[in-house]
Amino acid sequence: MINAAAVNTSQKVLFIANKRSGTGSYQRLEAVIQQAAFRNAATCAIKYTQSARHATELAREGLQEKYTAVVAVGGDGTVNEVACGLIGSHMPLGIVPGGSGNGLARHLGIPLDKARAVEAVFSSEPIKIDTFTINGRVSVNVSGIGFDGHVANLFGRNSKRGLWEYARIALREYTRFREFESTLTLAGTELRHRSAFIIAIANSSQYGNNARVVPHGSVCDGKINVNVIRKIPLSRLDAAYALFKGDITRSGWCEVIETDALAMSLNRPVEYHIDGEPCGASDAFSIRINPSSLTVLVPPAMHSQI
Repeated sequence: MINAAAVNTSQKVLFIANKRSGTGSYQRLEAVIQQAAFRNAATCAIKYTQSARHATELAREGLQEKYTAVVAVGGDGTVNEVACGLIGSHMPLGIVPGGSGNGLARHLGIPLDKARAVEAVFSSEPIKIDTFTINGRVSVNVSGIGFDGHVANLFGRNSKRGLWEYARIALREYTRFREFESTLTLAGTELRHRSAFIIAIANSSQYGNNARVVPHGSVCDGKINVNVIRKIPLSRLDAAYALFKGDITRSGWCEVIETDALAMSLNRPVEYHIDGEPCGASDAFSIRINPSSLTVLVPPAMHSQI
């Protein structure tokens, strides 16, 4: 599963950057990349996205132009778009975190500082990880149906970015959003009926900002972890804090189901997101794992932990 050859000298690396991700400045990004390229005797190029799904087009162009690695600079949404252009190929995906949460980068142990993350591209090694699909659309990190999807859709229409703006919207909407009824069919056989506030579908362990929805999640196990979360009363702030501590699954407010395929029907259309990007609403979902479908550059020390 692990290819021992890291990105090394005389390689040609394409960086795809989304200036709208997060709140950080991209003014020094080109200089940082140039310096790293010089130190590692590599040829690097940087292209900026112009619209939604543009990163996928740029990644596919990178395949045709014979780059040896393609690096997503941005948040989980940008990583998703670049990954969509590389899935099924042998092209390694690198990540330079630049979003609000950076869930997949945190799970993989990639430095959050841009300069260190750029340098890590040249010392990391490629490893195959899983992805999954929701109604035919690819997810690489954590997607969600319910309250988090509702907030993601509102946040996506907001001109302001960043963690605090997301938190402001979430706090405002918490009391307004109602639980919904779900019927889950696992692997075509077992039926489960559940009330839910959030149904999180996880490849990695966390949404971002160390909010671990499935603390022991792995991107290499060929499984999807589905966390069905009930609405936690506002008075139970300790349970909300547990999410950030990493033990939300012990709180009694949720149930984690491990599977490789899942069908779901809801009693009403409910908003959802894929890797943080808003997707509107639906009352039916088909979810399936795609084992070892994406090659990602990961720091060597993290290979046994992801």
